[in-house]
Amino acid sequence: MSTTKFQVADIRTTCFHHDVYEPAEDSYMLVDALESEWGNLKQNSPSVCLEIGCGTGYVICSAALLMKGEGTCLATDINPTAATTTSATLKAHNVHAEVVVGDLLAGMQERLQGKVDLLLFNPPYVPTPDEEVGGAGITASWAGGARGRVVIDRVLPLLPGILSERGVLLMVLVKENDVEDVSKALLSLNLDSTVVLTRRADEELLHILKVWKKPGYSTN
Repeated sequence: MSTTKFQVADIRTTCFHHDVYEPAEDSYMLVDALESEWGNLKQNSPSVCLEIGCGTGYVICSAALLMKGEGTCLATDINPTAATTTSATLKAHNVHAEVVVGDLLAGMQERLQGKVDLLLFNPPYVPTPDEEVGGAGITASWAGGARGRVVIDRVLPLLPGILSERGVLLMVLVKENDVEDVSKALLSLNLDSTVVLTRRADEELLHILKVWKKPGYSTN
């Protein structure tokens, strides 16, 4: 991990809305990990960055600032108000990303096949009843169903298809998600992973998991 400081989004310039999840310790952790990993990531000249579940736009805006206009940034959110708020945050920081309203990859899976060099995902990881998962309001930002894994487990099988050969995912997990089990699921998809940051926030033990394709990966 690099200790060099790079420009990321300013929380004071980030836009907010009462129906959109505000940046919290998990958001800051994801940006901290992105900043720490950027020295290595930029050596591969990432050209496509995607955030799933962009919320206020704090994370994708940080990525856009790091990329300095060299490449394409995209963001999705199931909450239309979150998409509008993300667009406002991007504008306030004078950077651009394509923001799409939709569930997870929002119909972009074919378009992004094998092209995503950097994927950012702060999923709804809080264990809740399954019926709370997937609404269009703020609840969708945190309600994760059984073990907090319902949405996470929907995304994992998509990774081999959308990550480029040099692609990297940075994903937030909480202890209750069972990081070891997530890593095993990734291995079954021919993906390697490692925890690059761990931090306690109140009663939560948060982790940032870095994921990439195993050497010699092939879709054939």
